[in-house]
Amino acid sequence: MTVTKEESGQEGADDKGDMPAGAPGGADGYTPSERRLERERYKRARARRATAIAALSTLATAVVLYLIVVSAPGWERTKETFFDGQYAREAFPKVLEGLWLNVRLLLICGVVVLVLGMLIAIARTLPGPVFFPLRALAAAYTDFFRGLPLIINLMIVVFGVPALRLQGVTVDPVLLGGTALTLTYSAYVAEVFRAGIESVHPSQRAAARSLGLTNRQALRYVVLPQAVRRQVPPLLNDLVSLQKDTGLVSIGGAIDAVRASDIIAQRSLNYTPYIVAGLVFVALTIPMTRFTDWVTARMDRRRAQGGSI
Repeated sequence: MTVTKEESGQEGADDKGDMPAGAPGGADGYTPSERRLERERYKRARARRATAIAALSTLATAVVLYLIVVSAPGWERTKETFFDGQYAREAFPKVLEGLWLNVRLLLICGVVVLVLGMLIAIARTLPGPVFFPLRALAAAYTDFFRGLPLIINLMIVVFGVPALRLQGVTVDPVLLGGTALTLTYSAYVAEVFRAGIESVHPSQRAAARSLGLTNRQALRYVVLPQAVRRQVPPLLNDLVSLQKDTGLVSIGGAIDAVRASDIIAQRSLNYTPYIVAGLVFVALTIPMTRFTDWVTARMDRRRAQGGSI
């Protein structure tokens, strides 16, 4: 079918009217077409409707759950034992004071874990028979500490090391607990880094070598940047787990958030302080968890669009 010049021009005008302001081909003083304005009004109306429905359904669900909980047998006793306002007010400032120790452990151990895990992963991926002993040692380390329960590792380090009575070796439960956390989580992080390194196609290293880079330079400038970017979500997940497990250093007597709540609970025989400590850890963990989800979704979108990851 033959298209006249007037029809072609009209279609072009309609298409141009659908283009957003500042889009390529748009002119200064762009005015959206009525059709586009109508679409945008429809989308906004649907978004408002979806938000209202979600809010109403959430409110209804919350009311139903509340009624189920408060009408359950034994709720009054449960409320007195786990949700006592007096003990919550008493425990909250002490738990926050102890939480500062957990935060410091997270920051220090997190940095050490990332560095040590990277070194172990590099050792496990070194090519050539001359590096076989190093690869074997790195593999033995990761297999042992990934298989050893963290609580047993903490008991061995926190209680066993002081029993040796070695001169110059600390007996501080915070330092020993941090050491145990570092040993365990370095093994997990090392495997994450190793998976990232091995996911980089060998052609990348070959191309770097063909450009005159040494093996070390190819690893540093080509392989590792790609490997780390690909493994950001699982690395953040490991840091979230580390953040929670810093509370285990309390088994050695360190006064962190968990130990502070335990002192009040043992004295009062009321377990509200445990709930307070748990909620504080949850509040500390949720932002990092949501950040992990955001990073994962962002990388998935870039991968779907063919962008670099």
